[in-house]
Amino acid sequence: MRRVRAALTPALVSALVSGCGLSSGSPMADDVLPGTVGRGEPLAGARLTVTSKSFTENLVLGAMMGIAFQAAGAEVVDRTGIQGSIGPREAVRKGEADAMYEYTGTAWITYQGNSEPLADARAQWRAVRDADLGNGLTWLPQSRLNNTYALAMNRSLYKEYDTDTLSEVAALGTAMPGAVTLCVEGEFANRADGLPGMQKAYGMNVPASRITQMDTGIIYSEAAKGRCTYGEVYTTDGRIPSMDLVVMADDRKFFPHYNAAPEINSRTLKKWPAIADVLAPVTAKLDNAVARELNARVDVDGEDPHQVALEWMRKQGFVK
Repeated sequence: MRRVRAALTPALVSALVSGCGLSSGSPMADDVLPGTVGRGEPLAGARLTVTSKSFTENLVLGAMMGIAFQAAGAEVVDRTGIQGSIGPREAVRKGEADAMYEYTGTAWITYQGNSEPLADARAQWRAVRDADLGNGLTWLPQSRLNNTYALAMNRSLYKEYDTDTLSEVAALGTAMPGAVTLCVEGEFANRADGLPGMQKAYGMNVPASRITQMDTGIIYSEAAKGRCTYGEVYTTDGRIPSMDLVVMADDRKFFPHYNAAPEINSRTLKKWPAIADVLAPVTAKLDNAVARELNARVDVDGEDPHQVALEWMRKQGFVK
């Protein structure tokens, strides 16, 4: 799972990090020149280590970060693809790596030990930033990419039931109880910030007999086939566009925000403050539509995450 919600004790963090298999990494050697990013090569002379988690989206984001640093003149060490959430973050915190893209909700709930997310995405980012300054980590401004939970349905059922929001799903369940069936993960079905909380927040009353629990990958295919009216999805998953699923808007803003933002070792940022300007335009361009497109190229089309990131960076004019 990309999100571990339980608070972590220092002893547990230490044990998990010691077993995560950190290595020295390998050089990131892309043939890139500055485009709109890296002009004047403000990172010339820097040797920066970039890390990431091991799932597709974070691999792509880690590659984007390393490519931007290279364009700005830095020598970049590639330590992307570390298993789990804890290892990469601890590598940045301890100075074994310098930077990664992390998610605000993951930091707020998992690392910082809070149980309730903040309703406003900007407030969530500020709270995470302020809390992590004491941990030797600096969060740069977040992107619009918000990889959180959602419900989605296939195009045929969308045309039939005409729902665009979770409030409308709740209304449909009241007006036509037999119309609403759900496919969800077991964890989501039992979490306060998952199905039980969602039903309470929206006044839904979907009986257990109309809720089927299954693995994540199966949910997408079952929703695409219409075997359940709505399936639980991650909002940036590349299978959403590839299977032509329609995502319901969280109009009451119930689900936690998981906005991606650069997380930088504070000592590194103090030494190389230009990192903030180098990453700013890349981060500003990231949103759910971009993430879905790039994730699909990897998960659906089988392309290499680094190459997908490189081609996107060139297409945007960030690098040449």
